[in-house]
Amino acid sequence: MVKKSILAFTKTLNRPVFTTREAAALYGSSLSNVSKMLGSLEKKGLVFRITRGIWAETGARDLSPYTVIPLLFPKNRAYVSFISALHLHGIIEQIPQEINLASTVHTQKIKTKIGTFSVHQIAPLLFDGFDWYKERQRFLIAEPEKALIDCLYLSTRKKKQFGFFPELDFPQDFSFKKAEEWAGKIPEQKIRSSVKKKLADIANKKC
Repeated sequence: MVKKSILAFTKTLNRPVFTTREAAALYGSSLSNVSKMLGSLEKKGLVFRITRGIWAETGARDLSPYTVIPLLFPKNRAYVSFISALHLHGIIEQIPQEINLASTVHTQKIKTKIGTFSVHQIAPLLFDGFDWYKERQRFLIAEPEKALIDCLYLSTRKKKQFGFFPELDFPQDFSFKKAEEWAGKIPEQKIRSSVKKKLADIANKKC
């Protein structure tokens, strides 16, 4: 009896991306053996390696850089935030060149074949205020108010990232009160005060 193609097994995941480990578990074989099989399929143009240990079927529907996010850190979670989240929420029109993620892991940059991810470390107490993006639930994203506070939080750090915004277009349901509540959860008093001041300046400009 001829065993089905490994792709027949990965399709059962119902998403356009998969890991070598997932494929090995589904196929019932070792990681090294499955890696060789996927390498052979890549030479035939049937799959391609997005980054180490993460694959996609060539021409897969719904494939985007965002679908890779849940697989980047198997032991930790990361959510889309900062200006990337503000863009997806329609608050910033300009499309960021990199996808900005918030996580408790060390700050780093991950370059893949379908996008570059800029991962920013935030305090564990601030790792909240996110949910699945729309109905498909492919990745986690900060709610608009939390995304803004994440930006202001990093703007006070050493590298002073996200200190300048292009024009901000807040929807009617955006709550500056909710944003201020998030700012109040910042553990460091000096940073908390600075973020609240920056938030007040933005709110005043909106008015």
